[in-house]
Amino acid sequence: MTTSKKTPEKNTKTVQSEAKKPKRHSSLNPAIKLEKQLGQLIYNALQGKVVEEVLRKIKTSSSDAYWRSSMEGHSLKVQKDLLPDFYALCQEVKEKLQFEGKVDFYITGDSSVNAFSVAAEDENEPNIVNVNSALFDLMSQDELRFVIGHELGHLINKDTRLSRLVQFVFPPETAVPVSLMYKIRLHSQLAELVADRYGYMAVGKLGACVTAFFKLASGLDLAKMNVSIDALIADNSRRLEYFLKDKGFSRASHPVNPIRVQALNLFATSRTQKELNQGMDELISILLKVGDSELDEYMAAFIVAAGLIVANVDGELNREEYNRIVESLSELKIFPRQFIDEIAEKDVFKTFNDSVENILRINPGMREEMINYLIYVVMSDKVITEEEVSLLYEIGRNIGLSDMEVATAIAVAIQKSYIPSLEAIS
Repeated sequence: MTTSKKTPEKNTKTVQSEAKKPKRHSSLNPAIKLEKQLGQLIYNALQGKVVEEVLRKIKTSSSDAYWRSSMEGHSLKVQKDLLPDFYALCQEVKEKLQFEGKVDFYITGDSSVNAFSVAAEDENEPNIVNVNSALFDLMSQDELRFVIGHELGHLINKDTRLSRLVQFVFPPETAVPVSLMYKIRLHSQLAELVADRYGYMAVGKLGACVTAFFKLASGLDLAKMNVSIDALIADNSRRLEYFLKDKGFSRASHPVNPIRVQALNLFATSRTQKELNQGMDELISILLKVGDSELDEYMAAFIVAAGLIVANVDGELNREEYNRIVESLSELKIFPRQFIDEIAEKDVFKTFNDSVENILRINPGMREEMINYLIYVVMSDKVITEEEVSLLYEIGRNIGLSDMEVATAIAVAIQKSYIPSLEAIS
């Protein structure tokens, strides 16, 4: 457990004390719908069913043996006769979460404030949950319950299966396509929020979860530092506001703590699934952010609107042109196709004009990049029509380029990357 727009009605209520918080409805689902959808999308994109069957036949993985050897050789196994109190705590959490799979719990002598879980590849082998020894100097019993519940949550949610598939298809030296990389990161962040919910379910005390977060983040004993829970909550609310105002973004594999604390607060205090989902929509909108500047949003709108206008000048948006738009947009949007659909439903020409005006207001030096993008949209289907070239000149004038500058850009692009289609030369 490493510490690492369509906007719904805001739900920025702060974490409430245990005495004041409304009773959470017992039927709230710890799953997050988007996390499940993303997991399945990534699994399907990587041909998960086929790849897993191939790996089962060749039996190349030694993951179980590696982790078992590492834990048995370097860590202390939590057993009833050796560590009876912590053993009882782990079993209590396991039973509370109704996790029936076999689990071996370990403690590793490590000064880093961390815990992790590893799902067994072989269903006959136990899963592993490890807690670093540093946590025992910082955590109360309830905070440890949260940590153990969080790690069991990863096992319940089967997060390891997808991460193993990703690591096999894209080993460390292999670059992941940008659009897929963003989806993998978002899935990982949402999976952490799901695991946090299981951690809360294990202890049932929001305050213990919140203090556990801050101890994991700071490595400090809050009691010794005389830090109050009220001060922590006030600080979290201030930092969350920074992210909600479109200034902050979360790019690590784990969501930033202000998001995690508020997400858990919503799960602990929401009385209906609808109320929970509405509050989560706002927090997830932070995780959906890719760019970190005002210009990025205008560029995304330009890529779609200008791309659609140029691609449709011959009366047809073909697959190559559409894919070029998607590819260019993938660096700015996690779900590019959804964003294209949203722009297509609006006044595309107004979106184009507004985006051009705003881009040039912020950075007039973007003119060449804008026209070059459109040239490559035109060339993507390997057919360059007179209508398309005429439109490129018109757009060039619209953004402040001369016909000669546009013609030069077209000539350079043709020399650099134009290849006739097979139909034209066969």
